[in-house]
Amino acid sequence: MSQEPRPRGLTPAPQRAGIQGEWRWQKEAPWERVGKMSSPGMDGDPKPPCLPRNGLVKLPSQPNGMGTASITKGTPAAKNRPCQPPPPPSLPPPSLAAPLPRAALAGGLCPSAGLPLCGPASAPTSGPLVERPPLATDEKILNGLFWYFSACEKCVLAQVCKAWRRVLYQPKFWAGLTPVLHAKELYNILPSGEKEFVSLQGFAARGFEGFCLVGVSDLDICEFIDNYALSKKGVKAMSLKRSTITDAGLEVMLEQMQGVVRLELSGCNDFTEAGLWSSLSARITSLSVSDCINVADDAIAAISQLLPNLAELSLQAYHVTDTALAYFTARQGHSTHTLRLLSCWEITNHGVVNVVHSLPNLTALSLSGCSKVTDDGVELVAENLRKLRSLDLSWCPRITDMALEYVACDLHRLEELVLDRWAAPLLHRRCVRITDTGLSYLSTMSSLRSLYLRWCCQVQDFGLKHLLAMRSLRLLSLAGCPLLTTTGLSGLVQLQELEELELTNCPGATPELFKYFSQHLPRCLVIE
Repeated sequence: MSQEPRPRGLTPAPQRAGIQGEWRWQKEAPWERVGKMSSPGMDGDPKPPCLPRNGLVKLPSQPNGMGTASITKGTPAAKNRPCQPPPPPSLPPPSLAAPLPRAALAGGLCPSAGLPLCGPASAPTSGPLVERPPLATDEKILNGLFWYFSACEKCVLAQVCKAWRRVLYQPKFWAGLTPVLHAKELYNILPSGEKEFVSLQGFAARGFEGFCLVGVSDLDICEFIDNYALSKKGVKAMSLKRSTITDAGLEVMLEQMQGVVRLELSGCNDFTEAGLWSSLSARITSLSVSDCINVADDAIAAISQLLPNLAELSLQAYHVTDTALAYFTARQGHSTHTLRLLSCWEITNHGVVNVVHSLPNLTALSLSGCSKVTDDGVELVAENLRKLRSLDLSWCPRITDMALEYVACDLHRLEELVLDRWAAPLLHRRCVRITDTGLSYLSTMSSLRSLYLRWCCQVQDFGLKHLLAMRSLRLLSLAGCPLLTTTGLSGLVQLQELEELELTNCPGATPELFKYFSQHLPRCLVIE
C-alpha cells in the first residue's frame, strides 16, 4: 500500500498503548496530546520564546501585574540572532514518557519543551553526553542574578533551596542593611512554657554589622551578646528604640561590644546622664540621642569630654540650653562635621554663637525645630561656617527673607537647603515668612541641588520664575504651597535636569499638569 507523502516539517507521533486520546501532527514543537493531555488555553501553535543573551527569557506579565522570568538554554548561534523558535527536539523513547522523578524536577525543566535546563535544546549526537550543572543552581549565574532583587525578595528566595541559600547568605548581598528585632521575636516558647533565645546563626552568616533592637531590657541585651557570634567585635552599629535599658545595661553593652562605633538611643527613658558618663567610649564616632527624657546639659558635657573622635552628633532634647553648646572643645572642632539639633526649644542665637566658634569645620547643620533662632542666628552661621553643604532651617518660624539673603551671599558651597521637611500642616510653627523675595536671593546659588519649600504659604508664581535660572537643581519640593497656580508650575519644565519634583497638597497641581510634566520632564519623578 502506498503511503501519502508527508508534508515538510511534520513528524509522525509514535503509537502508544494504554493512554486515552490520540496524537496529532505538530509543527516544530513538542507533542501536544488531544483530549485530556492537551494544554488549556492554547488553540494554535505556541509562540516561541525569545532567546536573548545568557538564555534569560521574560514571560508575559501575570494578572497581578508582576512579571516572571524563566531560565532556558539556547544554542550559541542564537545569542545575536533575532527571536526565533528553538531547534525541534528529538523523539524521546517510550521509556522517557513516564512521569519524571522528583530528583529530575529539581534539576529544572524547560517550561515550553520539557527539556532539562542542563543540556542544549538540540538533537543528540552519537558521542557521549557531557554533564553540565543545572542553570538554576549555577553559582556563577546566581551571583549575578540575585543583585537585581530587593532585600525582602532575597529573604524569600533564600527559602527556595539550600543552593540558593548558600549563595544568598554571602555578606555582599546584605551590606548596608540593618535588621530590626523586636523583643518578642528574640525568644521561642517551648512546650514547657519556658523561653528559649532564638538562633542568630543566619544573621551571623550574612555578616550584619548593625542591629536595631526594639523594646528590649538589660537582660535581652545580655542574651543577644551571648548568642550572636559577631557581637564582640563584628557589630559596628547598635540602635536601641523604646527600650527599658538602664545605666547598668548601657555600660555592659558598650563594654562587651568592643566594635560598636555608632550608637543610637531613641525613646529610652530609664538611663540617666550618669549612665552616659560611665559607659561612653572614645571609639564612638557617631551618636544619636532622641526622646530620652533624662538628657539635658550634663549629657552634652559627657559627650564633649568622653568622645574626642565624634564625627556626627544628632540630638533631640527639649531641656538642652545654650550653656550646653559651650561644652564642645577644640577636639570636636577638628573631628565633628555633622551636627543636628532637633526640636531643642531652649536654644537661642547665643547657643548658635557657641556652635560656630566651637565647631568651625561643620559641613552639615540642622536647627530644625529650634524655634527661638532668628535671622541673626542664621547670619552667624553663614559668616562662620563657610564649609556647609547642608543646612536645615525647617520649623523655624522666625526665619524671614533676610536669612536667605545671608545664606545666598556667604554659603557658596551649599548643596541642600531645607526650609521645611515635614508634612503635618502646623503652619504656626513653619517658615511662613518666606516670600518671593527670598527665592530671588536663592536664585544666585549655582551649587544648590536640593531645595525644600514645603508649606511656605507665601510663595507665588512670581517667585517660581526666579528658580527657573537654577540649572543645578535636582530636587525641588513645593508641597503644600497654596498660592501656586497651574500656569506658574508649568514653567518648571525649563528645569530639564530636575530628577524629583514634589507637588503633594498643592492646589495648582492638576491631572493635566502631571500629564504635561510626563511629556516634557520624562526623566523627573513627579510626586503627586
